[in-house]
Amino acid sequence: MTDLETRAAPSRAGALHRAAPALAGYAAVRVLGLLALFLWSGARDKNAYTLLTARWDALWYARVAELGYGYEVRLANGDVHSNLAFFPLLPWLERLVAEVSPLSYADGGFLVSLLASPAAAWGIFAVADHVYGRRAGVCAVLLWAVLPVGIVQSMAYSESLFTALAAWSLYAVLTGRWVTAGTLALLAGLTRPVGLAVVAAVWVSAAAAFLREGRTAGPDVTGTPADRRTRTRRVLAVLLSPLGAAGYVLWVGHHTGRGPLGYLDVQAGWRNGFDGGYAFARFVAEKFTSFPAVLAGVGLILGVASVVWLYVTGVRQRQPLPLLVYTGVVTALALCASSYFGSKPRLLLPAFPLLLPLAVALARTRIRRSAAVLGCVAVASAVYGAFWLNGSGPP
Repeated sequence: MTDLETRAAPSRAGALHRAAPALAGYAAVRVLGLLALFLWSGARDKNAYTLLTARWDALWYARVAELGYGYEVRLANGDVHSNLAFFPLLPWLERLVAEVSPLSYADGGFLVSLLASPAAAWGIFAVADHVYGRRAGVCAVLLWAVLPVGIVQSMAYSESLFTALAAWSLYAVLTGRWVTAGTLALLAGLTRPVGLAVVAAVWVSAAAAFLREGRTAGPDVTGTPADRRTRTRRVLAVLLSPLGAAGYVLWVGHHTGRGPLGYLDVQAGWRNGFDGGYAFARFVAEKFTSFPAVLAGVGLILGVASVVWLYVTGVRQRQPLPLLVYTGVVTALALCASSYFGSKPRLLLPAFPLLLPLAVALARTRIRRSAAVLGCVAVASAVYGAFWLNGSGPP
């Protein structure tokens, strides 16, 4: 067996008790963010609940839940915005909530996020605690909660649901629960296109485990019955993990009659694609053409540099392979997409392992000092989130 597979995970009750401080802190930050949003929205005669459940992508998800796929908007410039761009797991859950309760589809989306966000926080804690210890786990959860785009965790969006599935899939890989990891990766692949990052983490980790076993097996290549069961489960994880993303993409290709690349055509209708970051680089460069925009350009460069620095620091700190693979793919897909540049911070929200170096540093400081830092950032994040959602553009 590999090192990943020999480290025992705590019982469910024990794990919840261990995570309790992190979950309590997370709930406090989210309540603060929602309170700021409701106060700010009330002062502007806007409905905060509408901002959370019935704007931008939330409308598209609710429409899929209500009407199914096939709805599209044709713009004057010829672009076609099709709801096939939105993966199905969140709409399925919204429809389920609406069918078993008096709640609307939008209400269902909010309820899913309300439940998925603490599940994501718990998964982040489990990963960080497993790798760096309990204090680092608490700090990682709180850092994820106080991100400037943290209000998205409470919206009827798919980020919280995806992060929960991704975090627990990664934890399952770290603890050798391969079938669980593959199943959660399958569900993550039904949630967002970036589910490919979870699939990649499962595949690379499984391949690395097989290679290690091949080097250490010796004459007896079959191993014990327990070893054979582990290898079988690992193969099952490899087979299960891509079924969600691949199944939906292939279904879209069949539905549109455009073959396996049909989903890329759908994304092209939104002027979205993967160009290695060229369009984003041009977008940043254009900010330096006038003085007020220069500040935004400098901020964008510093932001990207910070993301790269955090990833490199994670590599230097020898984060486990599944975390590095997952974070690398999420970050690459977010930064190298060719459109929706203002959404990049939101697209990076699931890349929680980027926060682990900061969490480790905070965990080494005195509790009073780290609490003061996180408290100040939480207030700033709550105010920014309220300001952001009351603006005109999507998050």
